[in-house]
Amino acid sequence: MNMKTKGCVDSLLSAASGPAICSVAVMIGAHAAAAADTLEHDKKKKRHHSADIEQGKAIPAHEEIDVVGQWQHRSPKFTAPLLDTPKSVSIISRELLDQTASHTLVDALRNVPGITLGAGEGGNPVGDRPFLRGFDAQSSTFVDGLRDVGAQSRETFNVESVEVIKGDSGAISGRAGAGGAIVIDSKMPKLKQSIEASLGFGNADYKRGTFDGNWRISDTGAFRLNLMGDDEGKAGRGPSHYRRYGVAPSLSFGLGTPNRITLMYYHMQNDDLPDVGIPYDNPTFNARTGGAARVSVAGSGAPVKVPFNTWYGLESRDSNQDGIDMGTLRLEHDFSSNLHIRNTTRYSETTQNDAWTMPDDSQGNIYYGYVYRRLNSRISTFDTATNQTDFYGVFHLLGFRNQFSTGTEFTREQGKNDTYTAYVNGVSVTSGTNFTHCATALAFSSHTCTSLTNPNGNDLWTGQLRRTGNPNSTRMDTKAVYFTDTITFMPQLLANFGVRLDNVQSTYRASTGEYGRGDNLFTYQGGLVYKPARNGSIYASYATSAIPPGNSVGQGSDDISLGADRSGNVGNVLKPEKDRTIEVGTKWNVLHDRLTLTGALFQIDTTNFKITTATGGISNGGSKRTRGGEVGVSGNITRDWAITAGYSYLDARLVQAGGSGSAAGVMNGRRAPNVPEHSLSIWTTYNITPAFKVGGGAYYMGKVYGTDSPTVPKFVPSYWRFDFMASYHFMKHYALQLNIQNIANKRYFNQAYTTHYAMQAAGRTAYVTLNAHF
Repeated sequence: MNMKTKGCVDSLLSAASGPAICSVAVMIGAHAAAAADTLEHDKKKKRHHSADIEQGKAIPAHEEIDVVGQWQHRSPKFTAPLLDTPKSVSIISRELLDQTASHTLVDALRNVPGITLGAGEGGNPVGDRPFLRGFDAQSSTFVDGLRDVGAQSRETFNVESVEVIKGDSGAISGRAGAGGAIVIDSKMPKLKQSIEASLGFGNADYKRGTFDGNWRISDTGAFRLNLMGDDEGKAGRGPSHYRRYGVAPSLSFGLGTPNRITLMYYHMQNDDLPDVGIPYDNPTFNARTGGAARVSVAGSGAPVKVPFNTWYGLESRDSNQDGIDMGTLRLEHDFSSNLHIRNTTRYSETTQNDAWTMPDDSQGNIYYGYVYRRLNSRISTFDTATNQTDFYGVFHLLGFRNQFSTGTEFTREQGKNDTYTAYVNGVSVTSGTNFTHCATALAFSSHTCTSLTNPNGNDLWTGQLRRTGNPNSTRMDTKAVYFTDTITFMPQLLANFGVRLDNVQSTYRASTGEYGRGDNLFTYQGGLVYKPARNGSIYASYATSAIPPGNSVGQGSDDISLGADRSGNVGNVLKPEKDRTIEVGTKWNVLHDRLTLTGALFQIDTTNFKITTATGGISNGGSKRTRGGEVGVSGNITRDWAITAGYSYLDARLVQAGGSGSAAGVMNGRRAPNVPEHSLSIWTTYNITPAFKVGGGAYYMGKVYGTDSPTVPKFVPSYWRFDFMASYHFMKHYALQLNIQNIANKRYFNQAYTTHYAMQAAGRTAYVTLNAHF
């Protein structure tokens, strides 16, 4: 190895090296975890795969290809490299996760514009709820190609990369997927010896340690172990605190051979004192005036203006104790260099035991300077059993090259949910007005109510929590078959299409009754790709998706619920929601394939949307339309200067929103919730010396509505956030990294709930991390 190459390798060993986020392989770059003694082997492998691609051979999906413009998805359902895929796709690499200290999925997704986060309330669990292009993607989240609906706050210690697929993805991912899908790729065993470890400390009582060990145990076998422990507060957010640990062993045999087997297990547990948010300045206060009369007092609709560290929870009552166990078996066989099969079986169980305070603004208490500490709770067990088979490769038909993928999926998902009820002196705190109106001595002596501007989290709550004993369960059984193909008519013209048929059977059981329905969901996609040059593509595509009633299997919020609504209307009379996306875009590798430029325009139309009718019933008469565009740049401007940036514009409108009585038609034409009109993310790094790197990030999010209405708009304001990073590599095996997030200590809100509250983000947070690699 020459000295020039060795210097490059030493630089790559820094924990914050390489470009951050990509749409093609050049942005994936060389992994910070790559050992110097494997670099030459990797280069030969890339040249070999590049030749295979030129010759029209299929590449096994388990191999990550790092040829410029030829990044292959881990999922074989994608049958073309990213440059030639007629869809907007962003790859969040391991390098970006390390550079930005993104320890959770929420942290990682801020680097992709157009994504917002929803908040849980009432029966909806605490956990990740991302929105893609304004559509709930909680049920469109996948781990290693398999759907993972269970509500949880996801970690990144065992994540290799995250693929964000935008636009309708029903033909690829099945039900839901109206705004796209999030695919998390786990770290996998490799045929090499390496150990990485990190230890970090920071303000807000931050402490974190990780370990990533990979051992070659035979000529074709490897074992990998990832460990994580994290204990941290939330800067500026009172006593909020988060503790979690995780373990993820994996074992592979047959690597580099036609027959491979991989066993994976993942466990994570957290025990948190959660942040409970800030109530809205309610636009429709009904202030009490000494008697039955009420006076309307209009608030702004934004979160109330209170001190930065105002926290309304109860340390003596609030806690979130959640966990996940996931076991996966994957079998792979190569019939030839052009024909492969893969079978994946998984069983997972997600549990939640949560009780947390929501600052309720609905009873007019804020007018008097008080807040009702409403209890939200969840006792849940959710399990998934799934088997998926993918058969993929290349064949030639009528002289045209076809890179195809076909497969089947059989899945059973089942959730069982219950709640807690809070009592004071044997009386439910949700009964009557003794507690909810903050107008009685009992409400304050029990600390069920508190001050709006000066709450005390150490208040000793005098009540009790009892299991409600009114459980419900939801089950979803899925049988699916799918086929995708990329046809090369000529080097300059490709066509992509896919079809999928899902048979879904869903059942909801509760004390109020049992509801069930079955649906056959047929979704499809098609696209044309024109390549005016080797390094560029122009595409147009059309894709669909369908969302059946009970889509979240009781783990989140459903647009079309399976059970009865609050008025006793039964959701099983409703049909699935339908969505379609029309998109045109272009992708280019420039500057000798160092930099990638992307752009897209799109329109998403939603029909069969659930609405309230003029008579107060429910129907599939709703519709909405989302129009938007996005641009991105990612890669290396120079050898030492890397950048990734993206901008998204979204205009989402409720075309037919229904409503009864005076509310009929009120929401027509209003902005859909959880959709920012403008959002921007920029991350850039510069190598000052081969050992010293600095970086910075700027993030902008426009105004986001929880509800947009002429009478009751509730929203979180727009904001800017700025981050900083510096890393220094020393003594060959070590790197020291500093991260400062929210440098300006900006007060901003990153989650807008529909009616009651918004979630405030952390203040200025600084981490120092020591990384070691052997």
